[in-house]
Amino acid sequence: MQRSKLTPRHDWQHIVEQHGLLWHTIPGQTAVQTGDKPYWDESACYRFTAREVDTLEAATLELYRLVMVAGQHIIDNNLFPRFGIPDFIVPLIKRAWDAEPPALNHGRFDLGFDGAHPPKLFEYNCDTPTAMLETAVVQWEWMEAVFPKADQFNSLHDKLLAKWQNIGPYLKSRGIHFTHMNDHAGEDTITVSYLRDLAEQAGINSTAIFAKDIGWNATTRRFVDLDSQPIDVLFHLYPWEWLVNEEFGPRIVDSYDAMDWIEPVWKMMLSNKAILPVLWELFPGHPNLLPCYNEPRGSGYVKKPLLSREGANITIVKDGKTLAGTEGDYGHEGFVYQELFDLPDYDGNRPVLGSWIVDGDPAGMGIREDGLITGNTARFVPHIFE
Repeated sequence: MQRSKLTPRHDWQHIVEQHGLLWHTIPGQTAVQTGDKPYWDESACYRFTAREVDTLEAATLELYRLVMVAGQHIIDNNLFPRFGIPDFIVPLIKRAWDAEPPALNHGRFDLGFDGAHPPKLFEYNCDTPTAMLETAVVQWEWMEAVFPKADQFNSLHDKLLAKWQNIGPYLKSRGIHFTHMNDHAGEDTITVSYLRDLAEQAGINSTAIFAKDIGWNATTRRFVDLDSQPIDVLFHLYPWEWLVNEEFGPRIVDSYDAMDWIEPVWKMMLSNKAILPVLWELFPGHPNLLPCYNEPRGSGYVKKPLLSREGANITIVKDGKTLAGTEGDYGHEGFVYQELFDLPDYDGNRPVLGSWIVDGDPAGMGIREDGLITGNTARFVPHIFE
């Protein structure tokens, strides 16, 4: 595993925009920052050997096995209070787990890896995973243009499309409403737009609606769109923990049988960081796991809220001293304490590898790099293997 410096392509901004990545640059946000910085960063790339890619692929497959075992364990032992999951939604989680409703069943394992030791799991983003277009399309097009003789750990586009084609006939409608919040950065919008395009390629109609615009018809007991039409299938890049805690969250129970929810409600278990101590309890010493507990242990750990996005409310402690921390709106739900993993340092650039899986099948990798904490301004850097 190596990081190589490169010269970005001329007019790279226009090139990636043609492939749908409109949010490719991070505006300067403080007086110290004198200009914009790239989010899509092709001034470098990561190079892997085929053996390293095999290692990452095997670890992804193994981690999927572990989290599915953990999901069944949570249900069998009623561990939902540890996850802060409301009681009213628990019966639906159990139903969906057993019934296996139509789903992409996609997710991204965020891993620490240095090329020499087994990859280690930081967390599993399977409810609202982003950085999807960058992984599936933009870095693939970059590789074909810059390193046409190389290869890439990347089959995400084809596997997502195949999964839409697979579940289409089983949906309650051939029309899907896609929802997300109106994010200023545009990351959620780009992700949902890409998934809508894939669904339409699979012959499924799509309609966009912001989460705040979804209504409730008290007479029919159905969620409706802005035209007062019932929503039969809802894809939501909007976390389940937000959905169930909205004012109309309990209405999910009333409308559940009339709708398909993509992704399914059981993902509340696997995307919650409370699963990390559960995994360590079930598989202590596993080479792909880091020790993780519900209270701090030792002198080096990362304090993480159970529910958070983009590196918010993280604290890093090493040798008993706080090295870094971030603010945010999370943490009231509780924290876990995961053993500190020293990310490889390439002149201040520390990569976190996002390894994708689609319905149990490893599907590719996207890399974001930052400092000690990977936040919402982390850069996406492409990769190849040779």
